[in-house]
Amino acid sequence: MFYYVLKYVILGPLLRLCFRPRIEGLEHVPDEGAAIVAGNHLSFSDHFLLPAVLHRRITFLAKAEYFTGPGVKGRLTAAFFRSAGQIPVDRSGKEAGAAAIREGLGVLAKDELLGIYPEGTRSHDGRLYKGKVGVAVMAIRAGVPVVPCAMVGTFELQPPGRKVPKLGRVTIRFGAPLDFGRFAGMDDRKTVLRAATDEIMQAIHRLSDQEYVDRYAAEVKAEVEQRRGSRFPRLPRR
Repeated sequence: MFYYVLKYVILGPLLRLCFRPRIEGLEHVPDEGAAIVAGNHLSFSDHFLLPAVLHRRITFLAKAEYFTGPGVKGRLTAAFFRSAGQIPVDRSGKEAGAAAIREGLGVLAKDELLGIYPEGTRSHDGRLYKGKVGVAVMAIRAGVPVVPCAMVGTFELQPPGRKVPKLGRVTIRFGAPLDFGRFAGMDDRKTVLRAATDEIMQAIHRLSDQEYVDRYAAEVKAEVEQRRGSRFPRLPRR
């Protein structure tokens, strides 16, 4: 219930006022049945803009840190994300990927829309990075279509580190659904999963026109942080 209050009464009108989203290809999102909406991830605002423009409810797999913050603020944040239809997923450890897949398949089993960012994390520089194969595992195992989606302009309005977005206009593009029925029963083959994931990322790339980097975003982000730390080492405490 609170999901729809957020969507139609609180967040939806506010987001439309601030971002004035231009929506293209919405007809590609199925009106019913299970499907995955796979998009690029440029801004914290993406979590809320996409549900605001869709006619159907969509559930995202969100990092567990959003649900485990300390104090009153942490509890309020966790309650907000749960009310907005987000499912916490621990992204650390060997079982993280398997847990995310289990949660995602559970959503699809109920004939609902599942939202996922195949890059696994927000882009730190506005470029599009290599996708992780979990999205392909879920699409093939559940036998559902993948609708590619591109957020355009959200990075410029709210890049990583900016808490309050600037006012401006964004574009949200949906592409034709991708069918991976030809890979049925092959969700345990690495080459198949890589091929399907790359196909999804290519579709997102065509919609977003971002520069593509054939590396994982988390790896590149870690290297950037390491170089930054080496240039500005912490001074010892006195």
